Amino acid sequence: MATTRMAERALDVWCFDAIAGVLTDGADGLAFAYDSAWLDGGFPPLSQALPLSGSFETSAVEAVFGGLLPEGEPRQSIARRLGVSSGNDFALLAALGGDTAGAISIEPPGGRPAPIGADVEWLDDRALVALLDDLPARPLHADADGEYRLSLAGAQDKLPVVVVDADGRVGLTKGRTPSTHILKTPIARLDDTVVNEALCQRIGRALGIDVVTAVPRRVDGRDFLLVERYDRHRDADGIARRLHQEDFCQALGVPSRRKYQSEGGPSLADCFALLRRATAVPGGEIVKLVDFVALQFIVGNNDAHGKNYSLLYRPRRADAVLAPAYDLLSTVAYNRRHNLSRKMAMGIGGEYRSAYVRRRHLDRLLEESGLGAAAARRRLAAHARAAPEAARAERARLVEEGWGAPVLDRVVDVVEQRSGWLLELAGPAPARARGPARARGPLA
Repeated sequence: MATTRMAERALDVWCFDAIAGVLTDGADGLAFAYDSAWLDGGFPPLSQALPLSGSFETSAVEAVFGGLLPEGEPRQSIARRLGVSSGNDFALLAALGGDTAGAISIEPPGGRPAPIGADVEWLDDRALVALLDDLPARPLHADADGEYRLSLAGAQDKLPVVVVDADGRVGLTKGRTPSTHILKTPIARLDDTVVNEALCQRIGRALGIDVVTAVPRRVDGRDFLLVERYDRHRDADGIARRLHQEDFCQALGVPSRRKYQSEGGPSLADCFALLRRATAVPGGEIVKLVDFVALQFIVGNNDAHGKNYSLLYRPRRADAVLAPAYDLLSTVAYNRRHNLSRKMAMGIGGEYRSAYVRRRHLDRLLEESGLGAAAARRRLAAHARAAPEAARAERARLVEEGWGAPVLDRVVDVVEQRSGWLLELAGPAPARARGPARARGPLA
């Protein structure tokens, strides 16, 4: 008996104000095909996993486009509010894809992104408080009528917003005006994550590492973090324009549900290899990634997985650069109080427990990643020597600015301890070999 094939549904995919191709949803899952004008126009691929030749699998399409969507409880909550299945990437993209990470916009067939402007709702303090209070129950400010078409990956409550002027006035965009910042609220059950992330970002900047700008804010007793988007730039008229980006999981065709290395996600060696393939001058980008690895280790961010690193593209350029470091949070600062994983999202030379990393593990990572061992060690050691003083100075500045919190002291303790570990790993070889590996300390 003949079977009836499920009819395909389609959405137009726009990028850099041009139609890039068509995303379809059929019986075999998501499929994508580039538009001929995009192929002839000198544009870059939407993803390293979706080459312009069209030689890619359904799994890569699902990893790239599914990677634009929220994860975890925010995704479940949005799906319930929209009345769709939480596992239906196509339906969620149709509802939320107006303003995503990067420059991609998802539109109905034959449609096109609306002109920039005239859709920003500026918020006074009262409206901002209401938004912050409502965000856990209404992630991304999504509504069943589709008025706000916004999407950001990740499991934390956050929202794309427009911020202007020196006072940092916050506005909501419905997807036509590009958002300029990410508003991040405190993580439930963890104390003072806003100021924790602000401190980690400031430590990175003090060390000369390329990190995003993240500013803590408070309104009527509610704390939040405003993170400047690196995938936006302002033209000569001061109008924000979208730049394209993709995280490393998308670039490697890895679905978000496998973002951790132990679950099949990218390793650090995979990340360095990706930079060699995707960037025009990989040497400089590789040095930046070495800096990122050092910073994540020093501040104790065990959750630095493949979606926490991204490639940034320019219009009509096939090559990319490494985006600034983002989502910097000392998870180790909570290990004494909460049952957080003590395993790093990406191992170092096969070892996932930072307190058990030894020189042989670092040697293995440097070899697997094709890094010059001497130069990499010098750079890691330089960051480790400078980090404790930077952490203490930035903590003092935050306290002076009215952001004192116990977690700041815990983060500084983590930095001081782990900087010592990194110096031990990256510095001159010890005179004698160590015995069996043992955990180094209580903050591990």
